[in-house]
Amino acid sequence: MARPATGQVIPPKGSRKSWALRVPFQGERIFVHLGTPEEGWNAERAEQARRDTMDAIRLGVWEPPQKEAAAAIEDRSGQTFLSFASEWFDKEQHGWAPRTVKDYRDTLELHVLPWFGEVPLAGITIEMVDDFRAAKLKEGKLAPAQVNKAIKRVAQVLELAVEYGRIPFNPAKGKRRKAKEPPVKRTWVEPEQALALFEQASPHMRPVIATLIGSGLRVGELVRLDWGDVSLATGTIKVGKAKTDTGAFREIDLPAGLVQELTEWKMRSEPLVQEWQRKHQGEAPVFLTKHPRWGLRRQSEANVSNRLKTAIRHASKALAASGIEAISERVTPHSLRRTYASIRAALGDDPLYVSEQMGHKDVRFTLNVYSKAVKRRSKLSGAHLAEFDRALAWAELPTSEKAPKGTKGSEGVGDVHRVSLDSA
Repeated sequence: MARPATGQVIPPKGSRKSWALRVPFQGERIFVHLGTPEEGWNAERAEQARRDTMDAIRLGVWEPPQKEAAAAIEDRSGQTFLSFASEWFDKEQHGWAPRTVKDYRDTLELHVLPWFGEVPLAGITIEMVDDFRAAKLKEGKLAPAQVNKAIKRVAQVLELAVEYGRIPFNPAKGKRRKAKEPPVKRTWVEPEQALALFEQASPHMRPVIATLIGSGLRVGELVRLDWGDVSLATGTIKVGKAKTDTGAFREIDLPAGLVQELTEWKMRSEPLVQEWQRKHQGEAPVFLTKHPRWGLRRQSEANVSNRLKTAIRHASKALAASGIEAISERVTPHSLRRTYASIRAALGDDPLYVSEQMGHKDVRFTLNVYSKAVKRRSKLSGAHLAEFDRALAWAELPTSEKAPKGTKGSEGVGDVHRVSLDSA
């Protein structure tokens, strides 16, 4: 027996500021506007409205409110995807970062709108979405992941159309609409590759990469560091703002090798710091870069990512001379967080401590890296083992009390065609 329809309460979300209902009526799902929180609407009042509406529907005494508005919506049932997508984009883009705005616009205008743009919303079917996926894959210009990103944009637009009552369901939603993606090959820097990576970097990038490896900072956290956040005397960094609540306002213990790197960098960068302080008030950034055209600037995430690629190429040549595998050019600054976790695990630090240092909410990532790092060293020999142990020596904390050692498995160990939205 089918479960009786109960209707649905729709809370305010995104550009929709009001509480609403979606109820079944004469074979259709009707969208019913209730009101805003400022008008006194809340979850409890909306739930009572749902119960009252469903009772009235079952008794046969309910009529959709605002028949004129309902008729107007019916008149818009022939609205094209291009027109509605333009409305959606205009409403939503103000809450996005500039890079997200550009990414969404490019995906829609280059790939989605040429296919769906002139189709009425009600005319978009599951089969049409599947045909779009197949055509894009056959075309070969987009990888499966990018095709899925385009389908996701379609689904986002159509989901709002569902919420507005323009269409009964979202034909682009669900796993079966997606292209099959090849397994992602994870890339990171192993401990035996770590020192070569920053030792072969340029003088300005060496302390940047060393800090990523030795502290586990996210690149966004790193470029926001000021010298007031760093205590070379105690060997700590205070992170004032992080990606997660767990990562915010944490104190990171620095390896002795990194303390030395930052001490030397502070001396070398003193002229830059003085120049910065002559032009700006407050603390000076730890990592500054000077361009002939743009002048003195705080190091940026994009520049770190780009310069890391150059350092990887130089390091790979040095590693090849020692018979050690090259570093993948797919490595990113974020990959170095895994390198940090691997080194700390190989030193026998407690996984919970490592997880807290990285600002992780969940310790499972650290435990997974821990088990692999413990096993890895026992399989190495020759240059691989020598470089692995050199990295561990560099990463030792100045005082052994800072990092509690693990209680299991750590004994002996320690010896990542364009269509414009504006044309609608």
